[in-house]
Amino acid sequence: MDTIIENALIERLAAGFTRTPHQLNELRESDAELIYLPGSRVVLALTTDAVVEEIEAGLYEEPYLIGWMTVMVNASDLAAVGAEPLGILLNQTLTPGLDDEFLAALQAGIRDACRHCGLALLGGDVNFSGHLQMAATALGTVTGEPPLTRRGCRPGDRLFASGPLGLGSAYALLKLSPERQPGGPNIEYRPTARLDEGQMLRRFATSSMDTSDGVIPTLDELMRLNGVGFSLDRPIGQLLHPAAARVARAAGLQDWMMLAGPHGEFELLFTVPGKHRAAFLEAAKASSWRPIEIGAVAQEHGLKLLSDGQPSRLDTAAVRNLFLEVAGDVEAYVAGLLRIDATRRRRTCVGGPAQAGS
Repeated sequence: MDTIIENALIERLAAGFTRTPHQLNELRESDAELIYLPGSRVVLALTTDAVVEEIEAGLYEEPYLIGWMTVMVNASDLAAVGAEPLGILLNQTLTPGLDDEFLAALQAGIRDACRHCGLALLGGDVNFSGHLQMAATALGTVTGEPPLTRRGCRPGDRLFASGPLGLGSAYALLKLSPERQPGGPNIEYRPTARLDEGQMLRRFATSSMDTSDGVIPTLDELMRLNGVGFSLDRPIGQLLHPAAARVARAAGLQDWMMLAGPHGEFELLFTVPGKHRAAFLEAAKASSWRPIEIGAVAQEHGLKLLSDGQPSRLDTAAVRNLFLEVAGDVEAYVAGLLRIDATRRRRTCVGGPAQAGS
């Protein structure tokens, strides 16, 4: 398998550090860190995430959205492990002389997101710098059924999404496009962490991960950790959020590109054993949740999808590394996706869907 640039950096940074024997997950195995509290059957879920690159790139400009996302990027990690939310610590680096109206909207976004997620503000830290930076650490607990991790799926398991996909990529494309004009087209983007759904999934799912980095990068990571592949048996167009489908058509892009990331929609991708599929769908229906069944776990490594009405294999490693390779240049990124798509089409035309180097 090709090396993933981000994974190699994480492993390099973490090398040599001691890990507590109370920790359940290994490196990259879980969206949140999972710690058994000594002398207890309670698992503490902890996660920390920052909204820095998104602010600097102009992806998040409105103060309310910045505050909202500071909470949601962390709450979504709790959802992916099935944790019950407990509280959050904030780290706010503000610019000197920040406008009162901007600050009020920023805090309102934080406050509303905390209320939506059931996260109490536990405390934090305030600093000042020339650039606005936001970060947080969220805590949750898991009791009863074991927490969810990214490991555990097996060939034959069914693959689901907690909701429509592609909205995160569509939003980023509109916000960061070099051709973007002030007052131009935009879409509503205010994702919510799937906390209730994650807690239900502890009864049924064998693996779970959120799509904060995009759907295809998420599938690639799950494949690597579990030594499996995925076969998507529904056309990509049927998986997309309607706004994502509109953006793809307007930009002349293939539908699968709305799943490429690296900015996601904070849905959950998860697997359920075939024998539990009916019971899971019945429980979801009873809670008024309509997850989307999108495919199956396969024995052979690689991602097979349905695009243009034909099955083909996609080089997920190339997709996942691309944004870093072009140093975040959106125009170069789109051009790279078009090259990857041309390769996918050639493989499909010459002897069917060959194995991609993912």
